[in-house]
Amino acid sequence: MTELSGKVVIVTGGASGIGRGIAARFAAEGAGVLIADVRDDLGAALSEELNAAGGRTVYRHTDVGDQAQVAALVDAAVAEFGGLHVMVNNAGISSPLKKGLFHEDLEEFDRVMRVNLLGVMAGTRDAGRHMAEHGGGSIINLGSIGGIQAGGGVSSYRASKAAIIHFTKCAAIELAHYEIRVNCLAPGNIPTPILASSATDEDRARLEKFEARIRQQMRDDRPLKREGTAEDVAEAALYFATDRSRYVTGTVLPVDGGTVAGKVIVRKTASVGES
Repeated sequence: MTELSGKVVIVTGGASGIGRGIAARFAAEGAGVLIADVRDDLGAALSEELNAAGGRTVYRHTDVGDQAQVAALVDAAVAEFGGLHVMVNNAGISSPLKKGLFHEDLEEFDRVMRVNLLGVMAGTRDAGRHMAEHGGGSIINLGSIGGIQAGGGVSSYRASKAAIIHFTKCAAIELAHYEIRVNCLAPGNIPTPILASSATDEDRARLEKFEARIRQQMRDDRPLKREGTAEDVAEAALYFATDRSRYVTGTVLPVDGGTVAGKVIVRKTASVGES
């Protein structure tokens, strides 16, 4: 299958986690992929790996919190591959774990918002400018179920993801005139390095125990018992990137095993049809 043959894609935060899964899936579908990240070692290695497998990718160091670098990223994609059809605004960071809201000093607020929200807004704007002059395209923003469901902890992160969801809907309305579709994926319960990055230095020794507890809570809250993967999110992103979603814009798609649908009902094991 080569659903993206002839298309050009940018994936921010593409060196690891969900971004890596999306970059790999899109490259396998025939797209020219510009992988953007600040982890140069991982990004360059991924590009080399995908190209060895027959892909067409390049890596570019990009801090999405810097608007000039985001604009240069779009220019680089056009220069390298001849256009831009799909923009995946995936780059994001977590805010530090603290022992409740009263212990929050909010020192990381500006950094979290700059990367998570400003990066998405600038990426949408700059990719949209090019797409508006070249027949349209698809913009895919990565939110989180943390932006849909309220919960304690990492409050700046949750706020940034909620803002991404609302911004996506606003941008979808404004850019529809140019045949640009803007949609949001809201992953949940996907094992990625971002949870580990939320630990402060004093929590580092307890991180392994904490993460195991959080992951178990996620499993308990998830109706589908299969563990989610970055590849699952990539499949959803592929849908938004292709003409299969040509009449879909302004939507938020949770990729979370049913977590935001509601609480799991625990009942005794019974045969199908038994009450």
